[in-house]
Amino acid sequence: MVLAQEQYVEEELETAEETAVHAASQWQLMWWKFRKHKVAMAAGMVILCLYFVAMFCEVLAPYTLESRNVQYAFAPPQRLRLVSNEGVHFWPFVYKIKGFRHPETLRKYYVEDESKTYPVQLFVRGETYRFWGLFETDIHLFEVEEGGTLFLLGTDHLGRDLLSRIIYGSRISLTIGLIGVSLSFVFGLVIGVVSGYYGGWIDNIIQRGIEILRSFPSIPLWMALAAALPASWSPLQVYMGITVVLSLIGWTGLARQVRGKILSLREEDFAMAALLAGASRWRIMTRHLLPSFMSHIIVSLTLAVPSMILGETSLSFLGLGLRPPVTSWGVLLKEAQNVQAVAFQPWLLTPVIFVIITVLAFNFVGDGLRDAADPYSR
Repeated sequence: MVLAQEQYVEEELETAEETAVHAASQWQLMWWKFRKHKVAMAAGMVILCLYFVAMFCEVLAPYTLESRNVQYAFAPPQRLRLVSNEGVHFWPFVYKIKGFRHPETLRKYYVEDESKTYPVQLFVRGETYRFWGLFETDIHLFEVEEGGTLFLLGTDHLGRDLLSRIIYGSRISLTIGLIGVSLSFVFGLVIGVVSGYYGGWIDNIIQRGIEILRSFPSIPLWMALAAALPASWSPLQVYMGITVVLSLIGWTGLARQVRGKILSLREEDFAMAALLAGASRWRIMTRHLLPSFMSHIIVSLTLAVPSMILGETSLSFLGLGLRPPVTSWGVLLKEAQNVQAVAFQPWLLTPVIFVIITVLAFNFVGDGLRDAADPYSR
């Protein structure tokens, strides 16, 4: 009797699940399948954390962008410690560091002064900054008391904290990917739909133009377009200019994909029925054809964001992208171009790690969305 009841309950649950699946929308089915992709879910959490850091970079960074400690130029990363000469501490701390010149090579070295410890403090008042340029405050997530330093990733040639600059640079590097993809989305969607639906000489002109544009090597073309930006432009104008440059290159792939989908769907029964019912061509394209493969477009855009981020990083690294005082990951890497920096100050290459993590996270999320949007995947 008990086994019969358990079997009945299991059958009822299976029936309820099947009913829910049949009644669910396409987006709900995608979300259910995406949740099963553990790597993509973890990568999505990483992306959310990165954008959270970019949004609240002023609060999370221990120092401001204008903060300089020339006496600590090229200081190596400080270690967080829990054990000192006095015993075990229940809260992390750092030692005070002192610099001295080598008498023969004249290189500056740093040693830890173990006589003085500086505990890491949370939500402390430090240097004043303007949060999002709206209001002034001096609250920082973590810092040490006055007289100590907290250079967890070292400093650059001007004694600026590299961790703070990476945190500030994430706002530019991450948002330029979203803005660039948004512009590419508009260009690629409109041009791809027009090319695929109307066909004929319009399609020939658009496709030949795409082929010509895609025949140029990406980096030299980016360099040529970025070099055309006036040197007198403000940092904000350069930022928007670089975004537009990246968008002008990135829309061609999406346009090709949209054109192919439109060509395969424009002769379907639902499209012909809408046309016979008196719907305009624009309504058929925007209300009937595009929504039928919008999930595929979202997957393509997700995979395009890393390309935008790498494009900005490459241009800034080559000196043709964003320029100081704007801070991005590419601008930070430009300071590590020479061999001496790699040999004696390897911590200047730390922004590469954040670029790699971001690109991998977006790729994993894109793979998960692609599997979730595929109706034949399990």
